[in-house]
Amino acid sequence: MKWLKGKWMDLGSKAGKHMQFKETYDRNTKVYTYEMKIIKAVAGDAGGYRCEVSAKDKCDSSTFEVTVEVAQQESQEDILSAFKRSDAGEDEGDLDFSALLKATKKRKKPEKEEPEIDVWELLKSAHPSEYEKIAFKYGITDLRGMLKRLKKMKVVEPKISEAFLKRLESCYSVEKGKKIVLRCEVVDADVQVKWLKNGQEIKPSAKYVMESLGNVRTLTINRTSLADDAAYECVVGDDKCFTEVFVKEPPITITKLMDDYHVVVGERVEFEIEVSEEGAHVMFFEDVELHKDKDTKFRFKKDGKKHMLIIPEATLDDIGMYHAWTNGGHTKGELEVEEKQLEVLQDIADLTVRATDQAVFKCEVSDDKVTGKWYKDGVEVLPSDRIKMSHIGRFHRLVIDDVKPEDAGDYTFIPDGYALSLSAKLNFLEIKIDYVPRQDPPKIHLDTSGNMVSQNTIIVVAGNKLRLDVEITGEPAPTVVWSKGDQPITEAEGRVRVESRKDLSCFVIEGAEREDEGNYTIVVTNPAGEDKAVLFIKIVDVPDPPENVKCTGVGEDTATIIWDAPKFDGGAPLKGYLMERKKKGSSRWTKLNFDVYDSTTYEAKRMIEGVLYEMRVFAVNSIGMSQPSLSSKPFMPIAPTSEPTRLSVHDVTDTTCSLKWLAPEKIGAGGLDGYTIEYCKEGDTEWVVANQELCERQGYVVRNLPVGEKINFRVVAVNIAGRSPPATMAQPVTIREIMEYPKIRLPRELRTKYIRKVGEKINLVIPFQGKPRPVATWFKDGQPLDPKMVNVRNSNIDSILFIRAAEREHSGTYELVLKIENMEDRATINIRIIEKPGPPVNVRATDVWGFNAALEWNPPTDDGNCEITGYTIQKAEMKTKEWYTVYEHNRRPNCTVSDLIMGNEYMFRVYSENLCGLSEEPRHSKNTAVIAKTGLELKQNPYKEKDVCCVPKFTQPLVDRSVVAGYSTAISCSVKGFPRPKIIWMKNKMIIGGDPKYLMQNNQGVLTLNIRKPSTFDGGKYSCLAVNELGQDEVECKLEIRIPTDPDKQ
Repeated sequence: MKWLKGKWMDLGSKAGKHMQFKETYDRNTKVYTYEMKIIKAVAGDAGGYRCEVSAKDKCDSSTFEVTVEVAQQESQEDILSAFKRSDAGEDEGDLDFSALLKATKKRKKPEKEEPEIDVWELLKSAHPSEYEKIAFKYGITDLRGMLKRLKKMKVVEPKISEAFLKRLESCYSVEKGKKIVLRCEVVDADVQVKWLKNGQEIKPSAKYVMESLGNVRTLTINRTSLADDAAYECVVGDDKCFTEVFVKEPPITITKLMDDYHVVVGERVEFEIEVSEEGAHVMFFEDVELHKDKDTKFRFKKDGKKHMLIIPEATLDDIGMYHAWTNGGHTKGELEVEEKQLEVLQDIADLTVRATDQAVFKCEVSDDKVTGKWYKDGVEVLPSDRIKMSHIGRFHRLVIDDVKPEDAGDYTFIPDGYALSLSAKLNFLEIKIDYVPRQDPPKIHLDTSGNMVSQNTIIVVAGNKLRLDVEITGEPAPTVVWSKGDQPITEAEGRVRVESRKDLSCFVIEGAEREDEGNYTIVVTNPAGEDKAVLFIKIVDVPDPPENVKCTGVGEDTATIIWDAPKFDGGAPLKGYLMERKKKGSSRWTKLNFDVYDSTTYEAKRMIEGVLYEMRVFAVNSIGMSQPSLSSKPFMPIAPTSEPTRLSVHDVTDTTCSLKWLAPEKIGAGGLDGYTIEYCKEGDTEWVVANQELCERQGYVVRNLPVGEKINFRVVAVNIAGRSPPATMAQPVTIREIMEYPKIRLPRELRTKYIRKVGEKINLVIPFQGKPRPVATWFKDGQPLDPKMVNVRNSNIDSILFIRAAEREHSGTYELVLKIENMEDRATINIRIIEKPGPPVNVRATDVWGFNAALEWNPPTDDGNCEITGYTIQKAEMKTKEWYTVYEHNRRPNCTVSDLIMGNEYMFRVYSENLCGLSEEPRHSKNTAVIAKTGLELKQNPYKEKDVCCVPKFTQPLVDRSVVAGYSTAISCSVKGFPRPKIIWMKNKMIIGGDPKYLMQNNQGVLTLNIRKPSTFDGGKYSCLAVNELGQDEVECKLEIRIPTDPDKQ
């Protein structure tokens, strides 16, 4: 356990005269108490404090604020001492009221309040030479601290950067777990930069990757966490640029919902939820947001993914609905608080005891925390050597050893804090022996007071002890026989036994059970006669639990529960029942009633729709409460949906009616299983169901309707909760088909020429309308369509023309004719099937001049049933016969090929092109073109060799690294120089030889040293030396090897 001030200051080292700490432990309640005491508080003690407790892997803390104010010394004098005589000596105690006769002082006129002056505003606008004068005038003693604070308050104008071309953005935003790149540009491409996070330098690692590319400097942060939400700086010499990174958390979902609570005043309430991630921010609300600092009656606790809102002692003001919110979820729980009522589970019973015996009064109440006092004849009973009082759980006992005649009387137990008392009487059995010289017949003296309900009937609570002391007289001493029914009881030891004493027979039953109930007989005999008494002992107990608890109906937030009465009522009339409920999967039961409920049907209210609940019932009689019944089967409060909307008629024929509608506005947690469609004739009240199974679509065709009748329709939504209110139509529908002219709705793309390639699939859907169903007929070029070439399918609303693989012969003009009796409509579709064209004809070179050749050709004989869009011309030398494209998409049947090489002979070929592409084969030219040589001379410019020699120079230095031992690593740099420099790697100024642990690579000047599975011995300074005949250059870095640590051992 630690006491902290601020964030990190441990107060344990501050213990002394000024600050004291104390720790106590209560063995009964098992509660530790920690105290911190500040003696003579000063202004420096003000601030925030935190008490932090940890045990094993769990931790909890509580924060509080301490405010130190100046003490206001008020003269609180004794009003009587003001009137005492100060010069009276022994008579000083007498009162003197003469001071009241003095004249009252005149009240001073209230002084005018001067407006407050903001000293800092004066300092901002004042000259520095006036600072001391202003400080003296307004009582500022800390002049140096004032000047420091004033310097921070002044706005510093931003400097124009000489080191940065482009600064960092003002801020960056990134989601938790994603990567972010901070980028800036510097003036000097070779300058080294430093990256700082919250003022601390960042070292390169797998998380932080620093890159330099020209003038650009980047810092890449991989797998961002909330710890990366900070201020970052890029430092170049004395110049800096700043930015802030904001890390956004992903949505936090609630995996365990909040339970409802039903408690009495003073009980502890813990609202607990679980979220999807640890460390998530959870807000608790009642009517407003609950804060730890503002709402001291509430406690907030986090344990991993669990978040708890704790009310240590519930009051009636805490009744309400409590909510928990995250950035991705919400849950709520209801708290119901009732006044605390104390119930007597077992009353104290009257006792009759003999001298020197022990008397035990015992009672049981419903609350095990209630204390109380015992009274005898109105006087409180105090413990002594003979009298002992105990309180264990719900049981309170008063034990009197060695009973004496003065112990007889009325004893009362009064619970503390309740207007309730339990009373019983202690009867002292006084034994009197009279000597009779003659024989007396035996006599049984049976006391019918106490717990006798009626003559010879005794009621005993199951589990309690029955001790029946019966006085017997007779001379000589009679013989006593106890029996239950016809079975005598002779045992002197055991649970049921008979104890015999002089003139007294004791019948004892330890821990009464139901089987002990019955008629008992006591027979006493002696030579003078016989006496007999019959007793009926009735055992009463708590009832058996109720049976067959089940839910018979649910509503939006209600449920009706029924159950059967218990088979055995415990021997006492049932007072009623207590009910509890809980959410399925939860272990916390919530009481639904505190007063007993006398019916076996109960309507539970204020439940959440869509949540599974379970119920259980307790039976209550005068003895106590039964065990809980078996839990009911889980049930869910749900309600039917609202009625479907916008019910309308889509189509009507002579025997059918097509209906359409929209889904209900409110569906609820019960979902939607389907719809039921019903109809009836106008004037009838009997509705006929049209669909035997639920309709899942939002449309239905009602068939077999009478022609000409007026029919009313309605639609009902059905879910697990039942039927919704029906959706009806304002007027009935007349069942008669309406004549409609045929009309073809030709799609826009078919109104122009429809072009497809050979082999493609053609699927034309032509919608139309008309009533009754029109007859659709297809024609091609004025002739009926051949079904072997084209497939046609007609329906009520469209006609489909389908060709699996189009051929050239499928091209033509297609006509669709739609007829209804003597009415018709026509639509024409022009279909053209195209393919690639053939090659051009008669390709030839007609003329050659200079470096040019003229070509001509004729269009192809087969244009592929489509217009030729152009030609592609290629050339090739006769030596290499490699073809090169000269022109593409050339529209004319001729062209001029230029830039031919002198002395070479060329041949040519031409492809045709249409909408399908180039022809499969080209057409080669019949002749070739020869470019003749001429008397030309080539004058070459003299070649001057350039000197490229340079001294070795590293363009990218080595960078310090920190790696984990056992994981292979590499360090890299880059160098330039000519002649090619010799590379030497060194560790701690010692040349690395042929050690197989090191692999040295040189790829185009990029130098890499691979270190295989380094150990702590491999740490140190590594350097790279580049040497050639012109000079040398060297770079070095520091390699740190970290030993991995096991987090479990930590």
